[in-house]
Amino acid sequence: MSCCWRSRTGWCWSTPASARRTCATRIDPRPRPGGADRELPRPLPVRGGPGGRRRPGHVSRLTGPTATGRTLSVVSRPVPAALLPWLDALLCPHCREPFALTDRTLRCPSGHSFDLARAGYVSLLPGSAPISGDDDDMARARDSFLSTGAYDALRALTADLAARALEGTDDPRVLDIGCGTGHYLSSVLDRVPGAQGLGVDTAPRALRFAARAHDRAAAAGWDVFSPFPLRDAGVDLVMDVFAPRNPAEFARVLRPGGRLLVVRPAAEHLAELREHVPGMVRPDPRKEERLAEALAPHFAVEDSRPLRFTVALDDAMARYLVAMTPSARHVDLAALDGLDGPGGAPREVTVSVLASLHRPR
Repeated sequence: MSCCWRSRTGWCWSTPASARRTCATRIDPRPRPGGADRELPRPLPVRGGPGGRRRPGHVSRLTGPTATGRTLSVVSRPVPAALLPWLDALLCPHCREPFALTDRTLRCPSGHSFDLARAGYVSLLPGSAPISGDDDDMARARDSFLSTGAYDALRALTADLAARALEGTDDPRVLDIGCGTGHYLSSVLDRVPGAQGLGVDTAPRALRFAARAHDRAAAAGWDVFSPFPLRDAGVDLVMDVFAPRNPAEFARVLRPGGRLLVVRPAAEHLAELREHVPGMVRPDPRKEERLAEALAPHFAVEDSRPLRFTVALDDAMARYLVAMTPSARHVDLAALDGLDGPGGAPREVTVSVLASLHRPR
C-alpha cells in the first residue's frame, strides 16, 4: 500500500519499507498542468536489521532530488545533549571497551552497537535480558502521583543532601540508580547548577520519562545487579532512592571523595494504606540491619536524616500511590477498585523514610 501527498516542492510518494527496497521511479498518477507526468525520486533503502526492518530508536536519512531539482533530506534526530558528557564514561556491557558515537548509535571496537531510542535514552541491556522494573502502568502511575507535589518534601531533602555532598565539586556527575521517571534526579540538577545527571532503569516507559525530566539528565537502561557499563572512578554522586543496590559497583564507579545517597522507606511508610489494601508489601523489619551489613565493606555513614510527613489523598491519588509501588505486582486489581467511594481509601497517609549519605572506605 502506498500514498502520496503534496509538499511545497511537489507531489511526494511513500511506500512501505518492503516495497521501497525494490521499487523503481514512481510516476505521480495525478494530472499536472501542461499534461506532463511528474517523475518522483526512488526512495533510498531504510537502513536497519535483517529484512530491512527499522532498528529500535533509529531514524533513517532519506535524500534525493525533487521534481524541481532541489534536494530533499530527512535527517536523524539529534543526539540528546545531556548524553554527550557521559560518552567518555560509558563502556560496552559485553566487552568493557569504550564507545564511539556514530549518528545515533553507540559502537565499540568489537562491533557491538546500541541505538538511541526515539525517546532519547539508550538501552545497554543485553538483548536476551528480561525486562524488569516498572511496567508501563506503574511508570504512568508514578508520574501522575509525583506530579501532584505530594512528595515534594522528600524531593527537597534529596536535593539538600545531594547539594551538600557535591559542594565544591566542579561540573559533578550524578548517577541515579533505579531513577524511575527522573523525579528526584531533576531536583538535584535544579539545585546543583552545572551538574550532569544519568538516570538508570530497566523499564522502557520509565526511561522515556527520565530522558525528558531535565535538560541535563540523560537516561540509560542497564541491570543494577550486573557490572555497570561505566569506567572506574567517574561519578561524584550515586543516588539510590527506593531502588535496588549494588554496593560494590557503587564504590567502583565513585571518584575519590564521592558520595552515596540512599533513601529507603521506614517502618511506618504508607501504614494507613496497607491496612486498606491486602497484599501490599510491608517493610522488612530487619531492613536497616541488612542495609548496614551490605554497605559496611565499602562505605561509612556520614549523615542520616529521618523524614516523616502526611499526605492528603483523594481516590485517584490513592490508586496512583498503590499502583506505582512494588505492591502493584502483588495486589489484586479488584482491591484497587475498592479504594473508590466512601470509606474506601484513607484520607491521609504517612510518608516515613530514612535518607543517608555515605563516603567510600
